[in-house]
Amino acid sequence: MVDIPGPTLDADTAAHLRKYGVRSVCLFGKNIQSAAQLRTLCADLREVLGEDALIALDHEGGAILRPDFWPFAPSAMGLGAADDVALTQDVSAALARQLRSVGINWNFAPVLDVNVSPANPVIGERAFGADAASVIRHGRAALARYAAGGVAACVKHFPGHGDTRVDSHLALPRVDKTRAELDATELAPFRDLLSVTPAVMTAHIIYPALDDTHPATLSRRILTDLLRREWGFEGVTVTDSMGMKAIDDNYGRGEAGVLALEAGADLVMALGRREAQVETLEDIGTALQNRLDRREMGISLERLHRLAQQYPAEADASLNPLDDAELFRRAWAQGLTAYRDPVAPKPGSRVTLIAHRQPARETVSEAGADAETLARELGQVYEVVLHPFETPDGIDWPAARAAGHPVILATTARHRHPALIGVQPDLHIALYNPYAVLDVDASALLAYGFRPEARAAVLGWLRGEVEAEGRLPFGVK
Repeated sequence: MVDIPGPTLDADTAAHLRKYGVRSVCLFGKNIQSAAQLRTLCADLREVLGEDALIALDHEGGAILRPDFWPFAPSAMGLGAADDVALTQDVSAALARQLRSVGINWNFAPVLDVNVSPANPVIGERAFGADAASVIRHGRAALARYAAGGVAACVKHFPGHGDTRVDSHLALPRVDKTRAELDATELAPFRDLLSVTPAVMTAHIIYPALDDTHPATLSRRILTDLLRREWGFEGVTVTDSMGMKAIDDNYGRGEAGVLALEAGADLVMALGRREAQVETLEDIGTALQNRLDRREMGISLERLHRLAQQYPAEADASLNPLDDAELFRRAWAQGLTAYRDPVAPKPGSRVTLIAHRQPARETVSEAGADAETLARELGQVYEVVLHPFETPDGIDWPAARAAGHPVILATTARHRHPALIGVQPDLHIALYNPYAVLDVDASALLAYGFRPEARAAVLGWLRGEVEAEGRLPFGVK
């Protein structure tokens, strides 16, 4: 699997794909401009890749959505907070319709990580919650509706990325738990849902209880002995991006690709610059001649062909993703969660809003809502005095409180910040990382995301039109 540089399939890229017999492409924001453009791109890719084309996208919901022209689905943790399996089914079906409408046939979702670490820098609200049973319940609902919708799902990040404090995009994490602890938490959703799982994505993490030397992506003990032989998984195993620093900085591209195939992966995600793709493809080509087990490679190809044939990359022009706008509005509202009994200021009153001037996009997640947008929208309910900040440690709390108005802090960043520990606004609105409520010493409303539908649900609550009936999907110590 490779990625391509832009929103059209240029002749040079098409020749590159044909030269190496590539049959699988992962799309990103750089490849997406409009529904019509995306449909054309997928059709062009299918023509080059062939009938067995696998065209993939990270289309999880919440912050992990690349197209900005469709209604936005809630994050997994928003669905976990709503804890309505029928709602998770409906949202997953709608996400599948979005992809099918343009010809994408593989979604890298749902996330089956159990987010047991509040300090996790990369999963957070991407998980259904901190309880394995909840993740299993909602994961099963999502998998069923992707299958029914004609889109291959891919659970991730096996064996589990929920208890890390390191982002594998940036470094190599390690989870030091016993096998019994892993069985009870991290492994449980993957093990229990394998029978309804068409594909599994590996994690670039070392689990000493399973393999004390290799990260899961490169571990035969994990990908073959555990996943295939002990558990009997017969679907596709795909690596996470081999361009992530956890792999690239420690093993190199080409050799890591070969090691992943030797470990038992079926598909290597060779993303990034052309030179890195070629290095991986050339090294794998050489290894096929003198190192890799040809019988095992043949079985892997059969799995990939079977997946592509079961879920063809054909656009369905009869599907209109805009039809699901009301479903998503309802889903975001249903997940709203009250923490420590928040009380909204009286509509029409003057309030002080403290918010991040311009949150940045970071690795896999899109950027949160900016301060000016929040102030403008909050202005539909209140007379707003905005105090924007560049970083939380630059907030002038005395100045914000000087006028005596209720102070609303909106957190819209992916990461928690130590400068917010113990601060005391009158109301905290958590519009991104839900674990920020553990830092801020105030009552809070959690939206589990920053998308327009999430902000509309928050405005409804401030007006008294929407109840916050969600259940906090993680514990508070």
